[in-house]
Amino acid sequence: MANCQAIVPNFEFTEAQIKEAVKNNRLLSMEIEFSLRCNFHCQYCYIPDKSSFDNELSFEELSDCLLQAKALGVKKIIVLGGEPMLYPQVLKMLKFIRAENLDVEMFTNGFGITLEMAKELLDLGVLVVLKMNSRKEDVQDALAGKKGAYKIIQDAFNNLRRAGFPAKTKRLGVSTIVCQQNFEEIISMWEWLRQQEIQPYFEIITPQGKGRQNEWLHVDSQKLKETFFKIAQIDRKKYGIQWDPQPPLIGIKCLRHQFSCLLNSQGYILPCVGINIPLGNIRQRRLADIIKESEVIQDLRNYQANIKGPCRQCDKTDSCYGCRGAAYQMTGDYLASDPLCWNNIEHQSEIVHLPAAVNRFIPQQPPMQVIDTLVSIGERTANINVTISNDMLFVRDDGTLDETAYLELIAQSIAAQAGFKQVGVTSQAVEGFLLGARNLEIYASARIGDILAISIEKYARFGDFGIFKGRIFRGEDLLAQGEVKVWEDKKKL
Repeated sequence: MANCQAIVPNFEFTEAQIKEAVKNNRLLSMEIEFSLRCNFHCQYCYIPDKSSFDNELSFEELSDCLLQAKALGVKKIIVLGGEPMLYPQVLKMLKFIRAENLDVEMFTNGFGITLEMAKELLDLGVLVVLKMNSRKEDVQDALAGKKGAYKIIQDAFNNLRRAGFPAKTKRLGVSTIVCQQNFEEIISMWEWLRQQEIQPYFEIITPQGKGRQNEWLHVDSQKLKETFFKIAQIDRKKYGIQWDPQPPLIGIKCLRHQFSCLLNSQGYILPCVGINIPLGNIRQRRLADIIKESEVIQDLRNYQANIKGPCRQCDKTDSCYGCRGAAYQMTGDYLASDPLCWNNIEHQSEIVHLPAAVNRFIPQQPPMQVIDTLVSIGERTANINVTISNDMLFVRDDGTLDETAYLELIAQSIAAQAGFKQVGVTSQAVEGFLLGARNLEIYASARIGDILAISIEKYARFGDFGIFKGRIFRGEDLLAQGEVKVWEDKKKL
């Protein structure tokens, strides 16, 4: 697993290319998963050990999406996993990509890279990025969760070198996750790779999946800062390579959401592996439509207007927005400030985390306030909770909720979603109006003590107008649902 991938600042794309991609809803690169199958059990992996391999894309579906990506301007395909070499048609797929004149980077743990396979990859012009977290056998095997992982990686490394990697146009990379177990090796590994003209891909762990569960892996932000700056000084003095230290990647900038996305093995388009919000599925919609219509993508591409809290005030916002994956995984908000950035160590209280009380996001106050907690947000969606109490305005004498409250529950939930986007951006209240409701259906009554879950989804948008579908549940029981049309002041959203 690799949480973030790149080669040099801006992923080898010019500023003009990136601006054109943003302006015209195009892409320059795309990350893809052939399959989630893997023979390692890395302790930092974002993929759970018991992942389902059902319903994975066929070769034909993958190749069709790659052609759609090329039509959108994609120049480079970054192959992730699982382990790509376990994909039965890996060579066929790599040949297909190269035949379309697309560059290929493939992240691999080295399984199956014999000398013959290494020569095939060299001839195809694939940039192989080998996952190597330590030069110590016991540390590497422990981090990979597999006895013998070190030998697999070293055999692959030796075969790649014997085949002719690296060369001027046949580059080789090594991907390393910075953690407590290998921290003392990081600087020496970096220099070892530089001396061999192998591209180092070093990154901080994104706290998701096993990487979140295994807190013993994580390194203190201040220690990370010191190491980043030491390596920057080494690069500048020894190799003439200049870069400004900033997380989450050593020596590399990541503004990937300006021009990239991830196609996962089941056909869903995600902003990246860290922001695992499904934007749409290529089995139902064209890639171009998903990119153009995604509000998450548009928010991230317009990040300087939308980023929240301390990151918004940082003097590096022209070239950095922290790790969006870390922000999303730790706060539930893909626009929040990065809690792991060393510049934010003293500003943690300014970063809002979900779930959060809605009183900061909506104008209504008790007893008119009928929702309690904003639980989560997604692609045009939000989930909100409320516990019905006896002091709510809409509660009848018999303890049941008046039917007029169901529409208000949906309307306030929409307001909470909009208001949340402004916290840490502006102190101005969001302006919006409820223009109408239709198809409101009530199936059962709620009463004092019930915990209700409200889900809203914006399923249509026309300029400043949006149509939302709201559903109200008690447990698994659907109590009510309806559609609401609202006007939102886009100048403030």
